Amino acid sequence: MSGAPPAPVAVVGGGLAGIAAAVALGEAGHAVTLYEARPRLGGATHSFERDGLVVDNGQHVFLRCCTAYRGLLDRIGGAGRVRLQDRFDVRVLTSQGRTGRLRRTALPGPFHLMPALATYSLLRPADRLRAVRASLALTRLDPADAALDQVDLASWLAANGQRDPAREALWELFSMAALNVGAEEAALGPAVKVFRTALLGRADAADLGIPAAPLGELHGTAAQDAVKRRGGEVRLSAKVTAIEPGPMIVVDGDRIPVSAVIVATPHEQAARIVPAAASPDKDRWQGLAASPIVNVHVVYDRPVTDLPFAAVVGSPVQWVFDKTRVAGLDRGQYLTISVSAADRWIDLPTAKIQAEFVPAIERLFPEGRRARLADFFVTRERRATFRQGPGSGALRPGAATRWSGLFLAGAWTDTGWPDTMEGAVRSGLNAAGLVRRHLLLRAAS
Repeated sequence: MSGAPPAPVAVVGGGLAGIAAAVALGEAGHAVTLYEARPRLGGATHSFERDGLVVDNGQHVFLRCCTAYRGLLDRIGGAGRVRLQDRFDVRVLTSQGRTGRLRRTALPGPFHLMPALATYSLLRPADRLRAVRASLALTRLDPADAALDQVDLASWLAANGQRDPAREALWELFSMAALNVGAEEAALGPAVKVFRTALLGRADAADLGIPAAPLGELHGTAAQDAVKRRGGEVRLSAKVTAIEPGPMIVVDGDRIPVSAVIVATPHEQAARIVPAAASPDKDRWQGLAASPIVNVHVVYDRPVTDLPFAAVVGSPVQWVFDKTRVAGLDRGQYLTISVSAADRWIDLPTAKIQAEFVPAIERLFPEGRRARLADFFVTRERRATFRQGPGSGALRPGAATRWSGLFLAGAWTDTGWPDTMEGAVRSGLNAAGLVRRHLLLRAAS
């Protein structure tokens, strides 16, 4: 007589790490229950409604080199709901009305961006030459070298001839968006990972991808359907408060036996439910600091720019995206401004943010002066990423714990990638692989 079916695997946390783990385990034929304390999936990438608009909490982009994230989109049916550039091409605006452009050529990496650097109009010719030299020097650094975790990006740039104009108009343009800290606070190791993988690796690696559907659909409903199609269960508004030996999880006061657990929550939440006996070093990784992101949402009664997106230097605006179509706006134009390393802005009242950002937008897009401001609001992610400064790499834990059957996932774990959507998905896939191995060994014993 056959015994009872094995208990399902519990995945705690419905962000991208948890979604990736649940989908992968379902594809491997394992029963999975995905627990999410909020009434939706998606984690830090979600949507909400405001006055008839579908608003993403922030602008989340990806690159062609984000193979794990793109693979997840394929699995959940979202690949057709994003737009991926044929060729990396970014307009760079300034508050003085100058415009630069960074566009890759058909040359193989790392030479595909050298012509763009050599003609980048926002830098003086001498700074362009120094930027090319620094780019070649970066290709000789290994992001996995532990010594790079102790050095800040700004020091390395200064030592390699990068003056403030180049740092602002080139290097921080990408490092701040990827690492969510300024160059003085950014560890060199993850910065090298960004530049080598995205900009100085394969020629097509940095081609930008942008969601063409609301994040709530792309990472929420689509992911939930994908888990269910593979035989899994999704429990929303279900808070896991403890993990016990067995393993056993406690959900809203109920003790539930499971065959394995993946904790895929932010590190602060993970530290509250992962027992110290399972992770004696959790005092170390729960000490990872956080860095905020602020998103400024501006709705005009008419179009003020025909650019789908642009990077900005010399302005409080960092990156601006046209969200009109995705949000479902029929008339006018809806712009989202994404501000990384937003410590200056995170606690300011919306009125003060508006007083600074509306004039800044009008300097970039003069048509805004003739348009009526129909709406202005701000979304804030106080703990958007962990603070990826010198020494932070050594604090990131691996996926395995001392307890058999208990694993960690999340972009804050040691993925080899910065705290990004790609890092989150990779962590979930890694944890799912360890769960599969654990279950196979247990079945064989």
